[in-house]
Amino acid sequence: MKKVFAGFMRYRYLLAELVKKGIKLKYRRSYLGLIWTLIEPLLTMIVLTIVFGTLLGKGDKTFPVYVLTGRLLYSMFASGTRSAMKAIRTNSAMIKKVYVPKYLYPLSEVLFNYVIFLLSLIVLVAVALVLGVYPTWYLLQAVVPLFTLLLMSLGVGMFLATYAVFFRDLEYLWSVALMLIMYTCAIFYYPETLLKSRYYFILRYNPLYCVIDNFRSAIYGSPMNLHNTLFALGFSIVMLMIGFGVFYKEQDKFVLYI
Repeated sequence: MKKVFAGFMRYRYLLAELVKKGIKLKYRRSYLGLIWTLIEPLLTMIVLTIVFGTLLGKGDKTFPVYVLTGRLLYSMFASGTRSAMKAIRTNSAMIKKVYVPKYLYPLSEVLFNYVIFLLSLIVLVAVALVLGVYPTWYLLQAVVPLFTLLLMSLGVGMFLATYAVFFRDLEYLWSVALMLIMYTCAIFYYPETLLKSRYYFILRYNPLYCVIDNFRSAIYGSPMNLHNTLFALGFSIVMLMIGFGVFYKEQDKFVLYI
């Protein structure tokens, strides 16, 4: 562990440059550039509110805030893990020419998506204030789900980055999995609709939903659910250990497949 930390500190400036590069390339050749970070979630919120607000909104004027909180966190997880999964093959030319710790590539992909996600929270703040969802002391709790989301994205991203090198079909399978995850995160419907259903356990044991639910609690001014906190944080830590473990075990074989 000491050796890994020393290597990380040695290449921390390169990591920072990779994160900056990712942010610049994401909106390259776009007239609005980083402004899309604010516009895209706002437009998505409007569409989802129009489509599902009438059916599932129950007349709640803060339903757009509910939708936006779920959509932002899910988008961070989806984009971060998807980018991390492709990181090794995307940087194959550099990996073959220059020695750099390979974990920096998927790590930087998750981090630059996380930075963009944090910027997009500006939209959430604005929408919440407009619709009358004002901050309380419970907002300080938001640090926990936000940190858990980062750990979860890193762990899953490192795992996917490892095996996507050997199994190219994993990219297509993960796209399908992300769609299933989206529908089981209660992004545009209230969890109460499944409370009496035998499928409610899907929400209870979906770590990403647990993160989203805790974040919503912080935004709406209520205590976080202890089960959600412990389950999501435990899953994220275990997944982080597994992700980095399999990455270090298999990284020497990457050059044979990229």
